[in-house]
Amino acid sequence: MAIRAIKGPWLDVWISFCLALILTNLEGVSAQIRYSIQEELKLGTAVGNIAKDLGLDLGGLTNRNLRVVSGTKQDLFKVNPRDGVLSVNQRVDREELCAKTVPCITTLKAVVENPLEMHQVLVEIIDVNDNSPKFPEENYTLEVLESAVVGSRFQIEGAHDLDVGLNSLQSYKLNHNQYFRLETEEFGEDGKVPFLISQQPLDRERAAQHWLLLTAADGGKPSKSGTINITVIVSDINDNSPVCDKQKYTITIKENAPVGTFLLTVNATDSDEGVNGEIEFSLRSKLRGLSSEPFDLNSRTGKLTVKGGLDYEEKQVYELKVLAADKGAVPLSTHCNVVVRVEDVNDNPPEIDITSLSSRIPEDAPPGTVVALMGVTDLDSGVNGQVVCSVPGHLPFDLKASPDGQSYSLVTKDYLDKERIHMYDITITAKDLGSPALSSTKVIQVDVLDVNDNSPLFTESPYTFYVPENNKAGMSIFSVSAADADGGENAAVTYLLNRKNPGPTVTSFLNINEVNGTISALKSFDFETVKTFQFQVVATDSGTPSLSSNVTVNVFILDQNDNAPVILYPLSSNGSAEGVEEIPRNVNAGHLVTKVRAYDADIGYNGWLLFSLQEVTDHSLFGLDRYTGQIRTLRSFTETDEAEHKLLILVKDNGNVSLSATATVIVKVVEPKEAFAASDVKSAATVEEGNDVTFYLMITLGSVSVLFIISIIVLIAMQCSKSTDYTSKYLQETNYDGTLCHSIQYRSGDKRYMLVGPRMSIGSTIVPGSHANTLVLPDRRRTSGEPKVPSADWRYSASLRAGGVMQSSVHMEESSVMQGAQGVLVQNWPTASSAADAEGGEVSPPMGAGVDSNSWHFRYGPGGPGAPPQHLKPGEVPPEAFIIPGSPAIISIRQNQGGEDDKSDFITFGKKEEAKKKKKKKKEKKDKKDKGKDDGDE
Repeated sequence: MAIRAIKGPWLDVWISFCLALILTNLEGVSAQIRYSIQEELKLGTAVGNIAKDLGLDLGGLTNRNLRVVSGTKQDLFKVNPRDGVLSVNQRVDREELCAKTVPCITTLKAVVENPLEMHQVLVEIIDVNDNSPKFPEENYTLEVLESAVVGSRFQIEGAHDLDVGLNSLQSYKLNHNQYFRLETEEFGEDGKVPFLISQQPLDRERAAQHWLLLTAADGGKPSKSGTINITVIVSDINDNSPVCDKQKYTITIKENAPVGTFLLTVNATDSDEGVNGEIEFSLRSKLRGLSSEPFDLNSRTGKLTVKGGLDYEEKQVYELKVLAADKGAVPLSTHCNVVVRVEDVNDNPPEIDITSLSSRIPEDAPPGTVVALMGVTDLDSGVNGQVVCSVPGHLPFDLKASPDGQSYSLVTKDYLDKERIHMYDITITAKDLGSPALSSTKVIQVDVLDVNDNSPLFTESPYTFYVPENNKAGMSIFSVSAADADGGENAAVTYLLNRKNPGPTVTSFLNINEVNGTISALKSFDFETVKTFQFQVVATDSGTPSLSSNVTVNVFILDQNDNAPVILYPLSSNGSAEGVEEIPRNVNAGHLVTKVRAYDADIGYNGWLLFSLQEVTDHSLFGLDRYTGQIRTLRSFTETDEAEHKLLILVKDNGNVSLSATATVIVKVVEPKEAFAASDVKSAATVEEGNDVTFYLMITLGSVSVLFIISIIVLIAMQCSKSTDYTSKYLQETNYDGTLCHSIQYRSGDKRYMLVGPRMSIGSTIVPGSHANTLVLPDRRRTSGEPKVPSADWRYSASLRAGGVMQSSVHMEESSVMQGAQGVLVQNWPTASSAADAEGGEVSPPMGAGVDSNSWHFRYGPGGPGAPPQHLKPGEVPPEAFIIPGSPAIISIRQNQGGEDDKSDFITFGKKEEAKKKKKKKKEKKDKKDKGKDDGDE
C-alpha cells in the first residue's frame, strides 16, 4: 500500500531506491526468462506470459503489482499487471537497437511485490529483410582518358545494407556493354567492392560518354536490390587539327562602311574537346607578323569587321590570310584566305563657305536686299559632285545661284517685321545629286533692326473707372497703360492729357504722370455735384518721327455717406426742426398725429432713411412708423394722461457709418369743443365736398388714361415714320442701378421730350433736383434749341406763401426722378417747379401708380438742398421744360403758419378749373357763417 500511495515522478525514484536496496541484499535474481521475436511487430503483439512462465499465482497477481523495468530510455515492452502478458509497446527496429550486432538481445527486469521479487527477462530481436542495399549516390561520374589501355581497373564505391546475415548485401551486377566488365573483391568490414575493367580502346570522337547501370542485391526472400547510374566520360587529348569551312572567302563592301561593320565569319572546326578543341583566329600578312590592314578579326568567333576608314580612291581590293589554331599543349593550326573588294559610293557631302554676311537688316529693307554671299564645293565627281542649295520656303528669304552653280547669294523676298519676328535663323541646305544624295547645312543668324512703325496701344479702350467721392486731393485715383510693339526708344511711351477740347473741361483738375500713366485728382469729387465725366489720354512713343494714340476715359463717381438727413417737417420759423401738433382728447387708437418728413442728398443705402423714437413722455400713447415717419396714437386718451407730450424723433440713414438728425414734436391734447368749434360745420361741408372731389378725381384719372393711350399711339407712329438720330443736349448723368426699363417720347410745341426711367420700386427715395434720366431731343426742323416758354394759363394759389411747407399729389406725365435705395430701381415722376420763387413744396407719386405715397418725398422750390440748380449748363433745359401746361392735375396743399389751423386749397391748371374753385370757396364761406350762427344760438 505504501508503494501505491506514491504517485507522480517520485514513484520511479522510490522504485529505483527499492531495487538498489534489494540488489544489495540479494545475491541473485529469482529466475531468468528468454523470448525471441521478429522486429517490426505491430504494437500490442504478445511476446509471452511472464506470470505463467515464472509460476506466479494469477489469482493474487493484481495485489503484487507486477511490472517490467527497462534499462533503456524507450519502453519497448509493457506487461499487463492483471494477467502477466508481456506485449510490444513501441516500434521495434533491430537496426536501430543493435546495428550489425548478432544476436540482438534486450534485457528487462520483472518486479513483483508481497513478497518483493525481481526476475530477468531476455528478449531476442530477430532480423527481417526490411532494408534494401543502397549506394551513397544515385549517380556516379567516372572520367577516363581516351588513351587508357585495355584492362585498366576503376573502383566504384559499393552499396550498404543495414540487414544482417542472408538479408545483407550479397552480389553486384553490371548491365551489358562492349567497353567495360564488372569484378568484385572482399574488403573486410566494407564487404564486397565493385571494379570496372576496360575491355577495348576508347575514342572520345566516336563516343564521348558511356552510361552503365550497376545493381546490388541482398540474400533475403524475396530479395531486395539497389542501383546506381554510372556515367563514364572519355577525356579528350589533342589529336585533331582545325579544319576551315572554306579555303577562300570573298566579300564586297562600300567604302563608306562605318567602323565596326560586320563583313563575314571565318568558320573552322576541331574534333577535339576542351582547350584541344578551342580555336583562335588571327590575321597574317604576306610578310611575317600580324596584318596592318583596316580590318579586325575576332580571335574567338572569327567575325571579320571594319576597324578603319575605307577609301575606294586609295585601294579597291584587300587580300587577307587567316590563321586558325587550337589551344592544345602542342597547338595544331590551319590557314584560310579572305578577299575584300571595296565599292565606290557618294561619301563626300557638299561644303558651304560663307564669303560675305550682313547680319543686321532693317525691317523696312526693300525686297531683293543682299544678306550673304556663299560658295559651295563637293569632293565627289560626276553627278555626285553637282550641288543644289535651298532655304525653307516659309522664310522671307531666297537664294539666287551664279551661272556656274558654284556660288549663291542670299536676298530678302519680302518686307520684314521686327514686331512679329525679331531674329531669323536661316538654315541653308546644300544637297548633291548622288544616290543616295548627301547634304549639309549652314545656319545664318540675321537680326531685324527696329523701325518706329507701330503706335502705342492702350490695354483697354475705352477705360472705365469708379472713384468714390471725397477722395483725397493730389492722390492717384487710377492709371492707364499703353504698350508699343516696337523696341528700344521706339517703345518708350509718355502720357499726357488731351486739353485741346474747347470749352470747360475736367482735365483742369486732373494730372497724369507722363512715365507710368498714373492719374491723380487735384481736387476732391462730390457725387452730388458731378456724377460722371469723360476725358482723353494721349500716349506718344519716343521714335523719330513719334507716333501716338489716344483713349477715352469714363469716370463714374461713387456715392459716399457724406450728407446727413435734413428735416423738412416739422420746421419752426427760426429754422429748427421743432413743431407743435394739437389733437382732440377723444381720438381713437391709430389716429394720425403728424408725419415727420426728411430727405438725404445721398443715394442708395446712404439715402435710405429710418425713423425712431428717442424720447417720449409716454411710450404707450404714441407709435412711430420707422419707414414713413408717421406718428399715430396707440390707444385712446384717458383723464389721467398729461395734456402735453414731447416726442424726440431720430432720423438716420443706412450708410456704413450712419448719419442722423433729430426733430422734436410737441403734441398738445385739447378738448374737442375748444380745438374744433366749427367741426360740425366742417363735417357737413366735407361730405358734400368729398363727393365733388371724388367726381373730379374720376374725371382726371379718365383724362390721364386717355391722354396716356393717345401718347403711346402717337409715339409708336412717330417712331415708325421718322428717324431717331437725335443727340442729347442734356449733360449725362448716370443712374447707378444700371437698369433702364422704359423710355417715353412726347412733343410739346416745337420741343420733343424723352422720358427714360426704370421700373419703380416701393420704398425708393426721391433725389431732389435730379434730371438724370430725362433726355431733351431737339426738333431738327427748328433752328432754335431753346425750350418753349410755359403757357400763360398757368395758375397757382396765392396761399402758397414763402417758407411754407406743401404736400401735394400730382397727376402729370412730365418727368422728375425718383431714386430708390442702393440697388433699388428708380422712377421718373412729375416736377412742379413753376411755383413762386419764394415757395417750396413736396411732391408724392400719383395715385394708382402702385406706390405708397407716404414713402415718397420730393422737395421743390428755391430753398433747401433739394432746390434745382440756379445756373444752367450749356444744353441744359430749365425745370419749366418738364411741365406740359394745361395738363390735368390736382394739388392738395397744407400749410402750417405758426400753429394756425390747417387750411386746404385745390389748384387746377386752366381757367375753367380756377372759376369752379372760386365758386366753391364762396359756398364754403357761406356754410361756415350759417354753422357759426347755429352754434351761437345753442
